[in-house]
Amino acid sequence: MRSPAISNTAYYPCSNSPFFLKCFSTILFKGRTLENVQPPYHMIKMSEVNMGRRKEKCENCTKQCNKKQSGDGVSSLLEEDVANGEVPASAPPLQQQVLLSACLSCEGCVSEEESLKISQQNLEEVARVLGQNKKCDVSKHQVLVVSVCSQSLPFFAVKFGLDIPEATRKLCGFLKSLGVQYVFDTTLAAGFSILESQREFVQRYHDNQALPMFTSSCPGWIRYAERVLGSLVTPHICTARSPQQIMGCLVKDYFTKQQKLSPDKLYHMVVAPCFDKKLEAVREEFYNSLLDSRDVDCVLTSGEVFLLMEQMKVSVADLDSVPLDHVLSEAGDQALVRHEGKGSEGFLEHVFKYAATELFGLDVDEITYKTLRNRDFQEVCLERDGEVLLQFASVYGFRNIQTLVHRMRTGRIPYQLVEVLSCPGGCVSGRGQAEGETGGRVDKALVQQMEEAYSSLTVRLPDTNPDLLILYQDWLEGQDSTHANTLLHTQYTQQTPSQTQTHIQW
Repeated sequence: MRSPAISNTAYYPCSNSPFFLKCFSTILFKGRTLENVQPPYHMIKMSEVNMGRRKEKCENCTKQCNKKQSGDGVSSLLEEDVANGEVPASAPPLQQQVLLSACLSCEGCVSEEESLKISQQNLEEVARVLGQNKKCDVSKHQVLVVSVCSQSLPFFAVKFGLDIPEATRKLCGFLKSLGVQYVFDTTLAAGFSILESQREFVQRYHDNQALPMFTSSCPGWIRYAERVLGSLVTPHICTARSPQQIMGCLVKDYFTKQQKLSPDKLYHMVVAPCFDKKLEAVREEFYNSLLDSRDVDCVLTSGEVFLLMEQMKVSVADLDSVPLDHVLSEAGDQALVRHEGKGSEGFLEHVFKYAATELFGLDVDEITYKTLRNRDFQEVCLERDGEVLLQFASVYGFRNIQTLVHRMRTGRIPYQLVEVLSCPGGCVSGRGQAEGETGGRVDKALVQQMEEAYSSLTVRLPDTNPDLLILYQDWLEGQDSTHANTLLHTQYTQQTPSQTQTHIQW
């Protein structure tokens, strides 16, 4: 397998913040010790980003950015498009416009404490756990569990040149060869998130409270809403946790009890298509201070894992095909499934169909999207006898999010629900896996291949998943229990300028 060129500095594509290369001291692979592997999955040091630009216009709007600048000069910022920017490749670095996404996770938004926590979201920490497990002091051993996001699987299928089921088995074989004990996919957790979102929407509709409801699965969107938009938006955000964080609860709460482990004796890593999932994992509400344990201890992107394989010169053909593990049963070749949606978990489609039935007694088999501004800003309507009963929208990418926010400020939003994702094209197009080998721009051919691979999976409604029904009873003590509300929901609140040091004029 060909190893791509690796520069001395890689970049955090969603925020213009640099990753810094860190040496990965030692890792065992099939009996061979690899010294000083230098993978490009490095510590994020967002607090070191210093933007010397003054009130430059954002790539995607004409508003001015008043964020405080350090004046120490311009660090090496990403020179290609970010999120959905179309920065000309020929533009000199110092003259390039500040992208809206640069206002989300730069030093003004990420505190030193957060930066320190995020710095642990790298392969060094995983190597530390693996190395610790090989030592004689069993008191420091941890069971290493990896959860792979459903939208990451198409990436490995394309890169391996295999269909998704076989690529998943090969990925599982690779992870277990490193010393990982269990490998899950996150479809079950996504099912919980969808079901809870459905129920919450219907309740809000009945109460006519805080509509439109915005989906909450995208951490880039959530961070922007809390840090920049504040109380205009936060009451409207669905309280259901994202699939990643529900998976964290499922592993650290339910699975540890089944294995008779304390949560701090289990190290939980997630493979995700998006860098912003690292930020989500270090949120305070997902940390158990009594046990000094996070629901998700580490997030690596799909690209980081694949580049590790290339650094280690792994041959996919030589890897064992190992089936995924399952939370409720022994490992085995259960069919991989997906939820509705083109490249994400399909919250809009699932909630739309559920609400049509629950609120109006209508069964919707197919959903017809109407494209508005572009393919990433679409709407769907439910009509009866010429009357519009429901009107939902999908809004992907910050250019379209800006349009949505402007309409909300002027009171011109006709929607009851909006599925919001920060990455154009949805989660399959996440910048942790969709960029070309040279970095920067999205590899459109790769994205198309991933979308085709993802669509090849069979769709399964979470409502019909018997494992979810079992877990609701055995783990959560029922759908409406206090335990279910605590583990499957959270709250999103406005962050004050003093907390974030971010000041944006709209």
